[in-house]
Amino acid sequence: MPKSRDITRQRNLHESRPVWADSPRISLRTQKTASHGDYDVIIVGAGISGALMAHALADGKRGVLVADRRRPVHGSTLASTAMIQHEIDVPLHKLAGMIGEEKARRAWQRSARAVEQLTRIVADIGISCGFERKATLFLAGDEYGHRALRTETDARHAAGIEADFLNAAALADRFSIDRSGAILSDISASANPAQMAAGILRAAAARGVEIASPLEITDIRATAQGVFLATADGRILSARHAVFCSGYEFLEAVADKDHAIISTWALATPPGTALPDWLKDCIVWEGADPYLYFRRTRDGRLIAGGEDEESEDAYASPKTLTRKAATIRRKVEALLGLRLPEPDHVWAAPFGTTRTGLPLIGCIPGLPNVFAVMGFGGNGITFSQIAAEIVSAQIAGHGDADADLFAFRSRQS
Repeated sequence: MPKSRDITRQRNLHESRPVWADSPRISLRTQKTASHGDYDVIIVGAGISGALMAHALADGKRGVLVADRRRPVHGSTLASTAMIQHEIDVPLHKLAGMIGEEKARRAWQRSARAVEQLTRIVADIGISCGFERKATLFLAGDEYGHRALRTETDARHAAGIEADFLNAAALADRFSIDRSGAILSDISASANPAQMAAGILRAAAARGVEIASPLEITDIRATAQGVFLATADGRILSARHAVFCSGYEFLEAVADKDHAIISTWALATPPGTALPDWLKDCIVWEGADPYLYFRRTRDGRLIAGGEDEESEDAYASPKTLTRKAATIRRKVEALLGLRLPEPDHVWAAPFGTTRTGLPLIGCIPGLPNVFAVMGFGGNGITFSQIAAEIVSAQIAGHGDADADLFAFRSRQS
């Protein structure tokens, strides 16, 4: 019987205090333990990934339990900067060279559709989470210059994805930014991730999904007939399927050579920061290493981040947090030609990434009926929606045409 002990790596998922921690409407009614001993699906993790998974599985017929050892939405979701992009960390033309043109196009097309679906979900549920559709400005940098961005624009057009290349003169005229070029696209969004996750979980609970917190899963046994999960309070729960949406505290059983933990840093300025008017409609990132990204919130904060390091624990250093926040602030000021006020929130977090920039989604090899989602990189919310669609389809028994793009087996073969 396949088994895994110490099933997740436990981490402090953010340092200092992310801006979303002070948000209203992020508390949820929960129960301390499971009401039943047996479920159709047990979801481990009550962040944005678990919320979207619960939303996809809550059909009023299945028995669904969401379990989290923390308060819901108080894990890695709080550390998100919530730039909900269709753009994957690895550009389309480069991804095509890694996995083939057809697969790369499908991955990018699926990502664009996921943003559209997230827009519908927020509207259908009626969540108040500052959700706004945005354009994306992808700036030339030291890793992808203007020639690479022209190639990328052509690759997106060939895939049926709208994108406009801006040369240096057009970029300076429209955005007062001095770079050799940029790509302007219109399939992204932004939101308050904590309010978004909490709103989706409330809607799932209204359709019968149980949310138990704090409830820690300590062990798992998987069989062809179902899954057995041990809890910290000494119970054994059973389910036909288990789905681990535990963010960067990933399953030890699926530690993958193509998956790594990286540290990142972010800051938020006070509300009402003086910013260019065009930032109301645009989120920005750059083709550099390390890259910078930023956006404006509805109340006028600047949210900026980047300076990623290939380190599992660099995020935990207070000195590094201070230094990285200063670097991010300085880079934004230089790019926009303005002075920013002192940030009132700075934070750091780990996140999972893969060589291709595509997440790992699907059934875990050697653990029947156990699914996991991990390696979301800078596209956590978008990829969480794709994961919810793929896993819910697989649980329903009819599969998903794009599952092969993200499957664990394809990464380890």
